[in-house]
Amino acid sequence: MQIYKTNAPIASRRFWFLSLIIILLITIGVMLLMQGLGLMLVPPLFNISLDEMLALFTSPSNYPNAKLAMYLVQGLGSGLSFIIAALIIGKLIDKADFGVKQQINRFKFTGGLILLFIMVGAILFNSLIIDWNANMHLPESMRNLEEFFKETEDQRMVMTKFLTDFESPFEFIIGIIVIGILAGIGEEVFFRGVIQPKMQLYTGNAHLGVWLTAFIFSAIHIQFYGFFPRMLLGAIFGYLYLYSGSLLYPIIAHILNNTFTVVLLYLAKLGKIEFDMEQTEQVSLPYAIIGLVLLILSMLVFKEKSKSILTDEELEKSL
Repeated sequence: MQIYKTNAPIASRRFWFLSLIIILLITIGVMLLMQGLGLMLVPPLFNISLDEMLALFTSPSNYPNAKLAMYLVQGLGSGLSFIIAALIIGKLIDKADFGVKQQINRFKFTGGLILLFIMVGAILFNSLIIDWNANMHLPESMRNLEEFFKETEDQRMVMTKFLTDFESPFEFIIGIIVIGILAGIGEEVFFRGVIQPKMQLYTGNAHLGVWLTAFIFSAIHIQFYGFFPRMLLGAIFGYLYLYSGSLLYPIIAHILNNTFTVVLLYLAKLGKIEFDMEQTEQVSLPYAIIGLVLLILSMLVFKEKSKSILTDEELEKSL
């Protein structure tokens, strides 16, 4: 029940390769422009000169406003960029109709409640996948590649820990806005709103469309030791959209998932709970299995409840 209505020739199955190339070029172009805009705004907003920009990202602790400056660049260069890229691709290239009113009408309160159970189950079970993926070892013949992956992960972890080491409630709120809300909206509008329906069209299979999109969604984060749990989450978000026809469900689910981690990190910073982002064994096996059962049952109920949603034609008549 995904909504991406277009009759543009470029969006047809025949031109799938050209369409993907255009999507890639537009997305990279928009991200570069928005990141450039963010970097241009850093000096006047945070009193950091252009010649100090490199040092800002290599030694951020030397600058009191470094965290907020990075949030600005990240918010513009990732979350907002995905929204703009999706609109350019959908509206200007594919001449598509996202059916915003229909998607809003397809969101139901009961579906939102079921969504909470789905995400609780997903978080519990995904902790097992996180631990497995984080402790993966490649064959000896690929040792150099494994060392490269680990070095890259360590560098990303240093930056992630810096950005999530909230020193004030204000930084915490900004973190939720950038990491939770902007990323959740931007990535879901782009991946589930645009890429997933196109993948379903190109492959002729809805399930393959969901998993291909989830694979791409995880791959663009360039994090091998977090690839599989992120792909699983991407697939869950994909099925929420596939079954309901409303992007509001995956957007809310994505925001909840990201915000949950941000809240845990802040509570740990305040000393209220014990939580270490580098410690992957956060949930025991029995709880992970319970999470899997809860995830499957909740998703089945969600799918069944979504069958009662009006068809596109009925919704159009009711609007």
